[in-house]
Amino acid sequence: MKRHLISAADLTHDDAVLILDTAEEMARVADRPIKKLPTLRGRTVVNLFFEDSTRTRISFEAAAKRLSADVINFSAKGSSVSKGESLKDTALTLEAMGADAVVIRHGASGAPYRLATSGWIDGAVVNAGDGTHEHPTQALLDAFTLRRRLVGADNGLGRDLEGRRVTIVGDILHSRVARSDVRLLTTLGAHVTLVAPPTLVPVGAEQWPCDVSYNLDEVLPKSDAVMMLRVQRERMNAAYFPTEREYSRRYGLDADRMAKMPEHAIVMHPGPMVRGMEITAEVADSDRCTAVEQVANGVSIRMAVLYLLLGGSEPGPALPSSAPSARTEENK
Repeated sequence: MKRHLISAADLTHDDAVLILDTAEEMARVADRPIKKLPTLRGRTVVNLFFEDSTRTRISFEAAAKRLSADVINFSAKGSSVSKGESLKDTALTLEAMGADAVVIRHGASGAPYRLATSGWIDGAVVNAGDGTHEHPTQALLDAFTLRRRLVGADNGLGRDLEGRRVTIVGDILHSRVARSDVRLLTTLGAHVTLVAPPTLVPVGAEQWPCDVSYNLDEVLPKSDAVMMLRVQRERMNAAYFPTEREYSRRYGLDADRMAKMPEHAIVMHPGPMVRGMEITAEVADSDRCTAVEQVANGVSIRMAVLYLLLGGSEPGPALPSSAPSARTEENK
């Protein structure tokens, strides 16, 4: 793997499979009475969040702590950033504190790349979402969930998503998750189709390595997984569709539409869900919906990313070698 994780495009096929395999090993830690490994003891991970977040920040925090790293949570609200401090000065402050890794979420596309290439800090930089650009760890946990559900946790080791058909539905225009998913899932061999109103499809999407459709009912019977995206009103500066009812009627997933999907197909959502808009409560609470499972898988994936960036580049199977020392720590 490279030194930083800024974009899903940074990952080769082998990199992605390595992360997924390592995450499988990390997931086994969650089944133990004491959910900790000593791998990153003495390392410091900073969560630098300029945007509000619940799932992503807590997920990275849990991942770092399960690897025994020290965690510093930095929120822009109530910090010197709200007084006008620049990203550079914030980064220099973190460097002075000895940050080994900085997990950054920022409203400006390209901020993590700037942080990684500026020379302001020596540590690894992980993009936790920047503007409408990318969210690579979300794409990784989506791929991990897909592989577990469609291939199997035990059978999936070393496998990719070759031949699987994934449909991503909703606000593609403002979604960093969709951009990262298209790149990563395609790298892993999946066939991706985007479905959205024409106003919510980015200019140039036809050049992406995926198909684009405006008819959800036509695509559902051929999908192994359907990922519903939230309409991101906070990023919108215009009216992109007539009414919520009209959007839900054309692009919402209800029980009738879910019945058109193959029996093995799953429903995904990166969260937070707006029930009644892009997904009905009946679908969100069904056994086929993996939204809660994706949150749990997010911790395993982020443990794998931090381990590979800071702890070593060995594949997941090398992890059990640290198990004796982990048990020793538990017995102290």
